[in-house]
Amino acid sequence: MTAEYKVHGDVAVITMTNPPVNGLGHSTRVGITNGLAKALEDAAVKAIVITGAGKAFSGGADINEFGSPKALQDPNLLSVILALEASTKPIVAAIHSVCMGGGLELALGCHYRVVAPGTQVALPEVKLGLIPGAGGTQRLPRVLGVEAALNMIVSGQPVKSELLAKAPGQKLFDQLAASPESLMDEALAFAREVAAKGGELPLVRKLPCKHPQGDAYFQFAKNMVGGMSKNFPAPLKCVEAVQAATQLKFDDGMAKEREIFVALMMTPESAALRHLFMAERAASKIPDVPEDTPKREIKTVGVIGAGTMGGGIAMNFLNAGIPVTILETKQEALDRGVATIRKNYEAQVKKGKLKQDKYEERMALLKTTLSYDDLKSADLIIEAVFEELGVKETVFKKLDEIAKPGAILASNTSTLDVDKIAAFTQRPQDVVGMHFFSPANVMKLLEVVRGAKTGKDVLATVMAIAKKIKKTAVVSGVCDGFIGNRMIEQYSRQAGFLLDEGATPQQVDKAIEKFGFAMGPFRMGDLAGNDIGWAIRKRRATERADMKYSKTADKLCELGRFGQKTGAGWYDYQPGKRDAIPSELVNKMIEDHRKELGITPRKISDEEIVQRLVYALVNEGAHILEDGIASKSGDIDMVYLTGYGFPMHRGGPMHYASQVGLYNVAETMKRFAKNPLDDAKFWEPAPLIRKLVAEGKGFA
Repeated sequence: MTAEYKVHGDVAVITMTNPPVNGLGHSTRVGITNGLAKALEDAAVKAIVITGAGKAFSGGADINEFGSPKALQDPNLLSVILALEASTKPIVAAIHSVCMGGGLELALGCHYRVVAPGTQVALPEVKLGLIPGAGGTQRLPRVLGVEAALNMIVSGQPVKSELLAKAPGQKLFDQLAASPESLMDEALAFAREVAAKGGELPLVRKLPCKHPQGDAYFQFAKNMVGGMSKNFPAPLKCVEAVQAATQLKFDDGMAKEREIFVALMMTPESAALRHLFMAERAASKIPDVPEDTPKREIKTVGVIGAGTMGGGIAMNFLNAGIPVTILETKQEALDRGVATIRKNYEAQVKKGKLKQDKYEERMALLKTTLSYDDLKSADLIIEAVFEELGVKETVFKKLDEIAKPGAILASNTSTLDVDKIAAFTQRPQDVVGMHFFSPANVMKLLEVVRGAKTGKDVLATVMAIAKKIKKTAVVSGVCDGFIGNRMIEQYSRQAGFLLDEGATPQQVDKAIEKFGFAMGPFRMGDLAGNDIGWAIRKRRATERADMKYSKTADKLCELGRFGQKTGAGWYDYQPGKRDAIPSELVNKMIEDHRKELGITPRKISDEEIVQRLVYALVNEGAHILEDGIASKSGDIDMVYLTGYGFPMHRGGPMHYASQVGLYNVAETMKRFAKNPLDDAKFWEPAPLIRKLVAEGKGFA
């Protein structure tokens, strides 16, 4: 049982004890109802206090029970709340630290609420593609007012308890405690006081719920929310549920909430968001690296290279309050890099996203140098130099000479062999890949590349520091391109074949963007620089002569059209603007190329475009899992959701394939293999896909 029962004089205290956030799992719910029954039977008990142990009152549903029968097993949360409401003795919720989701709904079922300052209060279910399902949409508007409650429910964002306690006319909290430390004493005193008064016990369900503008307000809310929640049904359904609270009797409103909740639970969007929630938490767990692995202390960081990547990487650590020393070979390069960092921060200050004093604090943590000697005391050194093995060799041999024992040496390489880089040193156990994505100060993804000899303590340290700098870290093994770039190469190859066969860059981009990608492959190439892919293809020509590519991308680069940086790529660009304008010159180049190959262009459907691009990711992802480069399919999904603009509402390529059905995916791949202009060998479904199809399973 994960709830503790104790009697303090004439007050019974039920404490939820299900770390880390007192999730309302089945045993916790049983513990609460058992404690309530004991308190009601004990004549000496006059009042009851419910609280949570440790660092939370309650964070809501127990994530370990998501989607399992246990989540619905009696007593479910609705039954627990009804039991609290029916209590003949006053129940006071003593709320602290975290009160979210089902935890807040539980508190709203109590007669009274005493809260500690600094408590994070939220109904975050919308982030899982759901609405609150245990009365949140019906009770919160009654105690906070319709507009304030709707804002909280639609955004899912936490609000500090002291702000809510000061809201005019609020009935959410009966008392704001003086401090977190005094909360229990104050809650016990409050419980005794209300017990002594006697009289009818207040219930949130009995409070009125109206909005002065009625339907006009809700129409306005639907227009606003609908415009902001493209691809996600839950936010609009939140509005519908709160509107029901203002129009229906309480029990009818509850029935409406439940109906909406159950319907949303079945949507692919909610399945995708729940998968993302679980995958994000699972990504930080490395199968053979225990959570209690000792970590190295990271107090100072060195960054080699003050270019776009180096500057962006440095900003992550400055933002977290960690001093950074940037090294460059020339003073002009250093000055340029520091000027870019200043410009980025000043833009944030101008937009009101950063206070002037914070900006100054961050810049004060930054040092610059032209000498490796100034990195001698750094705990972590990250190189962000040119992507060429010879250049990396020079840097790592020098770092091996000067870095202190126990310093972590990291490479920001996006494709190169981390084991070869580690071999340039006498300490391969200290070497790891830290592949940041551009712009490094904005993009959430960090691929942590584990070399054959990388120490477990190094991995544990890097995963912890990633959390500190607010990155989603995913561990990859060593292979060409790691997880993300290895897969994107197959995606890009398919995009090229589609041009050969009859599509235009704008048709391909439009189809995949309609599917939900932030940017199609050709717009992405123009943004990243088409010369990067060109360099990889030249390397492939010597390393993997069997790898087939469309020649259109090489022809584009031979014209000097490297993308936005040259004002021309797959699209034309006007000076100072990023708008992609279809290029007649490029379309003619593609047509001429088809004529050279004797290809008669055919009409290609958007469905085929999407399937070829997405299933190329899926098939390569399956090979990556087989090779042990990624330890779980959710890690691949996290890479694509946080680093490559894969649509959030589809849950990542591997989750999406499982939703479509791997049998259907495999059959479509077999059909693509028959296309003489495609790569038949690539479209053989990966052995892992064939195995899962035979077992009737998906990736998860």
